[in-house]
Amino acid sequence: MKLKKITLSFLALWLLHAAGPADARAASEPAVGGVKAGLDLSQAVAASTVHISAQQQAQLKAQRYKAALVWHGASAWINAVTAGARAEFAAAGVEVVAVTDANYDPARQAADIENVSTLRPDFILSLVIDAASVRGSYRQAVQNGARLVLLSNPIAGFTHPADYAGIVTDDMVGMGQQAAAELARFSEQQGATAAQPLKVGMIFHDADYFITNTRDRAFEQALAQYPQLQLVAKKGFVREQETSDMAAALLLQQPALDVLYVSWDAAAEGVIEALRAAGKKNVRVVTHDLGVNNLLDLARGGNLLATIADRPYLIGQTMARLALLAKLGEATPALTLVPFDTVRRDNIQSGWQQSFQSPLPPLLESITAKETGR
Repeated sequence: MKLKKITLSFLALWLLHAAGPADARAASEPAVGGVKAGLDLSQAVAASTVHISAQQQAQLKAQRYKAALVWHGASAWINAVTAGARAEFAAAGVEVVAVTDANYDPARQAADIENVSTLRPDFILSLVIDAASVRGSYRQAVQNGARLVLLSNPIAGFTHPADYAGIVTDDMVGMGQQAAAELARFSEQQGATAAQPLKVGMIFHDADYFITNTRDRAFEQALAQYPQLQLVAKKGFVREQETSDMAAALLLQQPALDVLYVSWDAAAEGVIEALRAAGKKNVRVVTHDLGVNNLLDLARGGNLLATIADRPYLIGQTMARLALLAKLGEATPALTLVPFDTVRRDNIQSGWQQSFQSPLPPLLESITAKETGR
């Protein structure tokens, strides 16, 4: 397997800074533990470089292996991860014997691992909610011969490749930077300047969660590179249900607000609802990930300006490939990054297909076709 390194010095410096004593909250984030555990971020590779050959697939098919997918929750996104993993395992003759949903409950995930382990899977793919709750169970599964691949969150104390075959995740810093670049692109269209900048509000995830924290921080740091964009207000949320009220409050405090950044798609739904209720048709929103409701707004030329989406189907494929390669005794990278796409009004269909590897939902297909004249 030929591996192409990605330059990640910015990400490495970012995470090492986050682990410093000056930021106690960041030091408790799951992936900061990954830095302390020895993840060499400079050695990350692109998902496009991780391959299984037809010969390797044939070799694996002869063994009749089993896999289990132990997830943190359920959503269209995780369904796409599962679909990608299933497709890759099926090509290698691997049976998926369990797919679990912990409903974001660490205790339930720990029980899921115990239950799955009785099936003696050869491969386990998982996004770990709380490493402390599952460390012992996963170590036992690995000792029993399972090849473990993690999604985004490392397990402190686990080392690569002894305890896990790899971690697959988004280019979180790149996604945050791209969200800022989209606002800069919009500002140019609006004729904004350093003397007359667009006013930016930020509704960020105010909880210790590595993925969202890193994207939010990357966005804010990148924003400082564009003098025509002025960050005038920030509000943090913990629950998605809070964002509508936060957006309404921001509009009262900053009536001249031009654009809003929101941490992710579902959280942005409440923000867009608040903008509609206030009659703020010209306030634009940029966010991350794909959801039908906001894409309908985008297709209709509403408040959503763009969304930066990763590729969950490819995440699942890549996780399965790493597990299979490890079983074959091949060297696997400790960290693999999946690319992202910028989805605007003119590329909703291709953005959805790139992300989920499935057709647009019928309602979204109908509205998109109508709005774009297809």
